Amino acid sequence: MNFIKRVLKHLLTKPVLYIVDRFAAAPKRDNVFASLSKLYEQSLDQPGKKSGSMFSFDPMKQSVIIFSDQHKGARNGSDDFRLAEGNYLGALEHYNNNNFYFVNLGDSEELWENNIFSVMKHNKATFEKEKLFIDRNAYCKIIGNHDLFWKNDPFAQQYIKNIYGRELKIFEGIVLRVQLKTKYVDVFCTHGHQGDAQSDGNAFSKWFVSYIWGPLQAFLEINTNSPSGNNQLKTLHNQMMYDWVYEQPYCLLITGHTHQPVFESLTHLERLYLKLEQARENKDQQTIDRIAAEIPRRRREYNFVNNAFKNMNPSYFNTGCCCYDDGTITGIELDKGFIRLVKWSYRNSIPTRIVAEEKSLYELLPFME
Repeated sequence: MNFIKRVLKHLLTKPVLYIVDRFAAAPKRDNVFASLSKLYEQSLDQPGKKSGSMFSFDPMKQSVIIFSDQHKGARNGSDDFRLAEGNYLGALEHYNNNNFYFVNLGDSEELWENNIFSVMKHNKATFEKEKLFIDRNAYCKIIGNHDLFWKNDPFAQQYIKNIYGRELKIFEGIVLRVQLKTKYVDVFCTHGHQGDAQSDGNAFSKWFVSYIWGPLQAFLEINTNSPSGNNQLKTLHNQMMYDWVYEQPYCLLITGHTHQPVFESLTHLERLYLKLEQARENKDQQTIDRIAAEIPRRRREYNFVNNAFKNMNPSYFNTGCCCYDDGTITGIELDKGFIRLVKWSYRNSIPTRIVAEEKSLYELLPFME
C-alpha cells in the first residue's frame, strides 16, 4: 500500500497542484478596490456596528502581534497546520507573557476541508492558548475566506462560546488609529480576500476544496504552503493590495491570504536586491558576496521581481502564514514604535523567535511627526 501511495504521489502531485492553481484566487481590481474601500469606510464610520471596527492605538505603549492563515484542521494528511502547531503554541505563550494584543487575521480554522466538530476536537491546545488573550480582553478575531463559517453559520456564536467560554465579536477588518500631534495614521488590518471572485464567499471554490482537493491532499500528504506556490496569483494579489493602499492617505495595510510575507511592500527577494544595491554603493564586499550567494536560492522559491521595487511606498505588509511545510510560522509585530516581520522556527526542536525585518513606524512614513 505504501509503495502504491508513493507511486501515485509521484504521478499526481504536479497535475493536482496545477488544478489547485487554476482554482486558486483570481482577484479582479475593481472588485478588490470596491470591497476594501467599503470595509475601510465602515470601520471608520460605524465601528463595531457592521463588519469592521476602529481602535485608538499608541505604538509606544501597546504591543500587537498579527498572525494569519493557521488553517487549523483535523491532524490528518490535509492538515497544513499540524507541523507548525508547536511554533504557534510557543509564540502565543511568549506574546501572552509579554502582554501583547493578538489580532488573528483570518483563515485561522480550515472550515472548507473540515467540519467545526473535528476542528474543535483536534485543536484544544491552540484554543486554550488563544483564550488567554481573550481573558485579558487582548484578542481580535478577523474572518478569512476559509473560515467564513464564523460569519454565515447561525450557531457560530454558540460554537465560539463552547471553544472560548464566552461569545466573541468577529470582524472582517479593524483599524488601529495612531494619533499624532496634528494628524493620525491608520493601520488597516484585514484578511485580504475581499473582492476576490474565487475566494470571497464563492460556493464552487468551497465545494472544490471540500470534496476534491481536500481528500487528494490528505491522501498525497501535500502541503502547498511553500514560497513557490501560486507565484503569479500572489504577485497579482500583492500588486492590487499595494495599489489600493497607495491611494489611501495616512494608511498602512496589513493582510494575509497569500501565505507570502511582504514587508514595506517588498517580498524577500525584492528586499535582497535592494540591499545588494545598497551594499554595492557602500562597497561592502562581504555583504555583496553574502547576498549574491543567497539570491539564486531565493529565485528558485519565488522568481518575480517588481520593476519598481526601488521606489515602492512602504505602506503594504503581509503576515505570511502559520502553516509552512517546515513548521515555520510568520507574523507582524507592532511593538515599542517598531513594525517587524518575525518568524518562529524550530531550533533544536525549540520554538525560536527570529526578527526577519524591522523598521521604526516613525521612519516608515515621512508625514509622521
